[in-house]
Amino acid sequence: METTKTFQELGVSEEILRALEKKGVAMPTRVQEEAIPPLLAWRDVIAKAPTGTGKTFAFGIPMIEHIDPQSDDLQGLILAPTRELAIQIAKVAQSLSAAADISSLVIFGGQDIERQKQKLRRHPQLIIGTPGRLLDHLRRQTIDLSQVNKVVLDEADEMMRLGFIEDVETLLEATAADRQLMLFSATMPDRVKALSARYMTAPQNLEIKSEHVTLDAIDQVIIDTREETKIDKLCEIINQEQPYLAMVFCHTKQRAHMVTMALAARGYLVDELHGDLSQVQRTLVLKRFRKAELQILCATDIAARGLDIEGVTHVFNYDIPHDAESSIHRIGRT
Repeated sequence: METTKTFQELGVSEEILRALEKKGVAMPTRVQEEAIPPLLAWRDVIAKAPTGTGKTFAFGIPMIEHIDPQSDDLQGLILAPTRELAIQIAKVAQSLSAAADISSLVIFGGQDIERQKQKLRRHPQLIIGTPGRLLDHLRRQTIDLSQVNKVVLDEADEMMRLGFIEDVETLLEATAADRQLMLFSATMPDRVKALSARYMTAPQNLEIKSEHVTLDAIDQVIIDTREETKIDKLCEIINQEQPYLAMVFCHTKQRAHMVTMALAARGYLVDELHGDLSQVQRTLVLKRFRKAELQILCATDIAARGLDIEGVTHVFNYDIPHDAESSIHRIGRT
């Protein structure tokens, strides 16, 4: 089903329309068409939407529209489960916030906390961040959430899986009592439903089905192998296929490290990406991969969301994904 309304018809302001035009965004996606009007009307919204449907603009546009550029208060908060996703959201948000003369800041663990404190003293009006580091600032009293009346939880199911729900609840308790809450999630586990029941007021429920999950153009192949021959089989396929850039997904940091070491020992240009690396290390690895100084990146599911790297021709599920959603996120990297 095609969208029928333009951004202008959805009530988007001229400044934001111009910013969207600059980015080459002409027509809203289904989730944008359905979420923007109730969010602009200050309704709480629960949107169940798969990856790749345009969620960031769906919550980002109303968030920016509702922030008062004349006030120095922190007014909007977008929570994301991983640094990579927070950075990706921040890139989108910054293009919109600049058009509306709004100051935004991205905050996550691994960055220098003193530098973050300095940036917080400059009164950002919108913050995009990961729950752990934001909670750290809240406890240090270096961030004041009392005037935040717009909160987005992006990929709430992933936040629950990573154990952030308690942190999220503590952060929500610190925001304004009359806040608007926007919850975006690919799946709706019971814990996420309980969170929405506790913190939301008469939310509008949206369910966006992907008309065709964005996998049609991806060839998927199943390789029959055993654990003891997996590395040999992986190398055999890499040699046959000669990928320009390849990602190899593993369940754990230890597995990703083990596969990286095994491939490096055989002469491949390979490195690893997982939660044990510092932010500086992650940035360096991704920079080398983007520049094709590495051919293979062995990663945990931390890299399955929020990474957009041109030139990835092959994705290997060294360990089978936990569920269909994880699989879609992983293979969507190509």
